[in-house]
Amino acid sequence: MGIIFEEIVIYGAVALLVAVVILIYVWNLRKQSRIVEDKIKLAKEEGIHEPVSLHPVVDPNSCIQSGACIRACPEKDILGIRNGKATVINASHCIGHGACFHACPTEAITLCIGTEKRGVDLPHVNQYFESNIAGIFIAGEMGGMGLIKNSVEQGKQAVENIARSIKHLKSNEEFDLLIVGAGPAGISASLTAKKLNLKAITLEQDTLGGTVFTFPRSKIVMTAPMDLPLKGKVKLYETEKEELLNLWNSVLSKNNIKIHENKKVERIIAENGGFEVFTKEGDSYSAKRVLLAIGRRGTPRKLNIPGENLPKVAYRLLEPELISGKNIVVVGGGDSAIESALLLADQNQVTLSYRKDNFSRLKPKNNKKIKEAVAAEKVKLLLNSNLIRIEENSISVKVDGEEHTRQLENDLVYIFAGGELPTQFLQNTGIQITKKFGDAILKHEK
Repeated sequence: MGIIFEEIVIYGAVALLVAVVILIYVWNLRKQSRIVEDKIKLAKEEGIHEPVSLHPVVDPNSCIQSGACIRACPEKDILGIRNGKATVINASHCIGHGACFHACPTEAITLCIGTEKRGVDLPHVNQYFESNIAGIFIAGEMGGMGLIKNSVEQGKQAVENIARSIKHLKSNEEFDLLIVGAGPAGISASLTAKKLNLKAITLEQDTLGGTVFTFPRSKIVMTAPMDLPLKGKVKLYETEKEELLNLWNSVLSKNNIKIHENKKVERIIAENGGFEVFTKEGDSYSAKRVLLAIGRRGTPRKLNIPGENLPKVAYRLLEPELISGKNIVVVGGGDSAIESALLLADQNQVTLSYRKDNFSRLKPKNNKKIKEAVAAEKVKLLLNSNLIRIEENSISVKVDGEEHTRQLENDLVYIFAGGELPTQFLQNTGIQITKKFGDAILKHEK
């Protein structure tokens, strides 16, 4: 009898211990879910919950809560566990590296672009990166894969395909290949062309680095080991943009490759099996093949007013921490304009000029911050206003359609008036564009 009683006590103790463990596990699970719920709520309030480009979609029926996707992601709070399943938190911060996709042990993640509500324009390309216009290829961000490593790999593979396509081609074009864009894909393409002994030229409308160059000076570029042509394996996980730009400059210089900056391509015309390429600056080039390695952000839209070509006018804010004691006018009513005005306001006199009577599509957090800054007189707000002239030490602005303009002391002007999207350029070239609504770009084959 005593032995039976002891066994009952032991079994009871074990059962109690198991119950306690289960209760603690469930309590932790619910706690984690509440934390993730709060993060999702905040992300929605700040307007960063909806994806803007490539992003993961989790199949809850396949997810086993391993957490491998969260550990694999080098970004913070892109994914979290809610109610025992992985879920997306800050989708707009996803940079599309696909680490979660490859890490998931049950293949529960698909990488998609666009959503049911928000479509993303993508050009038609085949498995060789060739568009519907034979001879024009597309690689990098414009093709939907914005991660640096992916863009570098696409630039390399596209040029390898191009080299095979022209191997036995006999024509009189000046270049074998003309590359448009000097971001990660364009740089990789330029190096690959050199490696394959192609006569190539690379045109960049702005500065070497493309989108990477526009990052703030201190921004960390999240990337992964990449195979850079003529350099080899480059292991970069967290790096400042200067280190990345210096690397690219070094490899290009060592291989005597020149990037032709400030050359904006405006027209591409098919001619005798090849292409004639025309720039805004009045130059023209002939090439057997063209590779478009351009970004999705497009060319900054200008105001087209007198004085807009002065050196004090800029269309992006690169190093706000180095600017102080200036009279600055920021033009625009979108998030970029608001964020730039707020960054500059601590050390400068900032006036924000917007052509409409209210802000309509700001992230809630930015809307709140700009209202607080205006109330605290850190930023002067001019709604229903339009700049009509920029001079060396001043600007002229018309407010509420008034007949007489106001003249304000001014040292710097930052214009955030949107951009001329590259989709228009692609369509003018004859390249087909499709709007993707949550379409899978990478999915596991069952």
